[in-house]
Amino acid sequence: MTDAALQSIAAAYGTPTFVFDADALQARVRAIEEIFGPDIALCYSIKANPFLLHAMSSVTARLEVCSPGELSICEQLHAADARVIYSGVNKTPVDIVRAAADGVGSYTAESLLQVRYLQEAALAAGKRIPVLLRLNAGSQFGMSKTDLFHALAHRAETPDLEFIGIHYFVGTQRKKLANQQKELAMLRELYDEIEQTFGLRLSELEYGPGLPVPYFNGDDFTDTLAPAKTLAPALQEAARWAHLTVEMGRFYTAECGYYLTTAMDCKDHDGQHYCIVDGGMNHLNYLGQIMGMKRPHLRHFAAQAGETLDWTLCGSLCTTNDVLVRSMPLDGLAPGDLLVFENAGAYSVTEGLGLFLSRDLPWVVLWQDGAPRLVRGITPTYPLNTPNL
Repeated sequence: MTDAALQSIAAAYGTPTFVFDADALQARVRAIEEIFGPDIALCYSIKANPFLLHAMSSVTARLEVCSPGELSICEQLHAADARVIYSGVNKTPVDIVRAAADGVGSYTAESLLQVRYLQEAALAAGKRIPVLLRLNAGSQFGMSKTDLFHALAHRAETPDLEFIGIHYFVGTQRKKLANQQKELAMLRELYDEIEQTFGLRLSELEYGPGLPVPYFNGDDFTDTLAPAKTLAPALQEAARWAHLTVEMGRFYTAECGYYLTTAMDCKDHDGQHYCIVDGGMNHLNYLGQIMGMKRPHLRHFAAQAGETLDWTLCGSLCTTNDVLVRSMPLDGLAPGDLLVFENAGAYSVTEGLGLFLSRDLPWVVLWQDGAPRLVRGITPTYPLNTPNL
């Protein structure tokens, strides 16, 4: 976004404010779609940023929901339909019945217990439920190969479930793309083994590659689509033996977000320059940041020129942990100056310590069709921290 657009939003709404550029987001998704080709469907994991659900629903084929609350967001935005893949651990029978009533398109099964819950819900709803069996990748998510094969071997006991494929996701910010290539080869062998063992050819694969994005000075920003370009041939090969859906969140959304905050107080102590801003770590969170030691991309709009000093940028929370950047050289920083943190589009808006110290949640503004739209006002959190006595 342009400097002028960001400054105009700060002037109109104040700070702290998250701004999400939906125009840039949709352009990026279309670029990814072109890189991958027409045989690969895109899925948006809305946990990355639920405020972008509406913008993403028009440019991706599917939406991944991982909690009852996320399903409620889809319901509010009229997106709880066949595009939704209901994923996540701890799906209760009540959750599944509700999703079935909404017309959710497919479900992941994280365990044999979830397979049973899905069968019971399908029977109660009087419909067949499409199911992706999630294969464990070394964490608490998904089921072992042994359990997955047990579900397939006993599918006569789940006649109302249609096992359509496998869901596989290891994690995020995975820079060694050779690992993803090996996983896709492993999955092809697994599909072949399932066909030979059970006479069942699974038709779909839901795969989360966890492609990395740059955040900090020293990261490579020259082509942030490069990981998609590198992995595309392996994904295209996988699309030849299964209907492939690539599930991502961070890789779509990180670039489109900005966090606007204002310098409130500036002071020196033994040669150390501190700036207190009106936001803080209760709002802003970068994966990989450690006590502010890394420098994210930052724009500083100074009211007047001045000496370049090395600043420690701190939030408004009463804790020594609230350091956004430990060392940032800035020219003429003074109270009232606007600071804009870039690449804040993924997770930060919901992952921060929002309730800590009962500070307000920030404004949220969407930039779409070249204009701002307020989608959430400043939201007090103290009512949530006040006991009902």
